[in-house]
Amino acid sequence: MYSRGVSTAERLIESTRELLWERGYVGTSPKAILERAGAGQGSMYHHFTGKPDLALAAIRRTADELRAAAEAVLDGPGTPYERIEAYLRRERDVLRGCPVGRLTMDPDVVASDELRAPVDATLDSIRERIAGIVEEGKEQGQFGPELDGEAIAATVLATVQGGYVLARASGSPAAFDAGVRGLLSLLHPQDHPTVRGARCTRCSTN
Repeated sequence: MYSRGVSTAERLIESTRELLWERGYVGTSPKAILERAGAGQGSMYHHFTGKPDLALAAIRRTADELRAAAEAVLDGPGTPYERIEAYLRRERDVLRGCPVGRLTMDPDVVASDELRAPVDATLDSIRERIAGIVEEGKEQGQFGPELDGEAIAATVLATVQGGYVLARASGSPAAFDAGVRGLLSLLHPQDHPTVRGARCTRCSTN
């Protein structure tokens, strides 16, 4: 599965990430990790103090990757609305679910302050960035002044994470897509009559 150039520690981390996504913390046994990584007995304890230490390294990497992917879109080009739209519509494996969101439903991860910390930090970071973008949009007159950046950011994350659950339950990404379309229709600048005197960036009228 892994090329010879990949270190044992790297294989262990990547295998743990995959298994946590597929099976959860309890279902990710040291034996399963070693088999997936193609690593010998004892290699886990050579590189890590044990399963919790390895799981923490895997969760941190998963959380960091999700944060980087989100920030790449949210900090990209376009108006505030277009950047939020790009985040909501970015390519995802909807039916597989969110690797970080899945961790929030794992009782063993949630019960551990250490394992939960990178998950909380990543979701908080994304939520804060979206809230900031909403405030940018309000300052530019693109969003109505009545919008609460923190509330909208929480709604965006809830739409994404809830969309994963509904899509997996139905076996179709349609539910995820419907949630995204619904939220975007509420956020669309042309749907905010309280925005007065500001030129809409998506049309030729004020």
